[in-house]
Amino acid sequence: MPAQQKKIIFCIAGVLSFACALGTAAAVGTQLWVKGTILCKTGALLVNATGQELEKFIGEIQYGLFYGERVRQCGLGGRPFQFSFFPDLLKIIPASIHVSVILFCTVLIIFALVGAGFFMFNAFGSPYETLHGPVGLYLWSFIACSCGCLIMILFSSEVKIHHLSEKIANFKEGSFIFKTHSEQFANSFWTILVCSLVHFLNALLIRLAGFEFPFSKSKDSGTTTGAADLMY
Repeated sequence: MPAQQKKIIFCIAGVLSFACALGTAAAVGTQLWVKGTILCKTGALLVNATGQELEKFIGEIQYGLFYGERVRQCGLGGRPFQFSFFPDLLKIIPASIHVSVILFCTVLIIFALVGAGFFMFNAFGSPYETLHGPVGLYLWSFIACSCGCLIMILFSSEVKIHHLSEKIANFKEGSFIFKTHSEQFANSFWTILVCSLVHFLNALLIRLAGFEFPFSKSKDSGTTTGAADLMY
């Protein structure tokens, strides 16, 4: 492939990596990871609410990695509450999973920035056949893509398996019991998915620029060496 086309491809990949770093950083700081509705089960059972009456006992909830808000509905109008994961909810949530999600988000941002820098270096500089060159580009893209996948898996398990929304809704609720009525992942969660796909796309762009995958290259060279030995 001509040098000019390689430069264009690496520039595109660098811009995409930098955009992913910004997108992930923005996603971490928002409370748009999960949106849902919470049913006040105790209040609904007391009045035997059904149909439209049940809507008076359904409040809203949304949260991110650090803070969120909910509207408490128990038949007497909505009451908004703000909450923070640190330190308020630390004792009731799976803290190890939640902290791991934040750490992997940080790693994703770092390696997306590193990848963006190395893509630009390969586009305009003279890279070596080491971590500065295509091998490093494959490595940074693979790490960033893997971190994005781990973030989604861990956060999904925290929300769905550990019933995070219900734990938040029942925090410091004495006589009332709340149940999840509906729940879906919001924009910030899907931003992480898009970033993971972009880093996978970057790996394909490296291959499109004419650089073999690291392991396939070593395998081919080993086959060539073996064939040469047989000739002797």
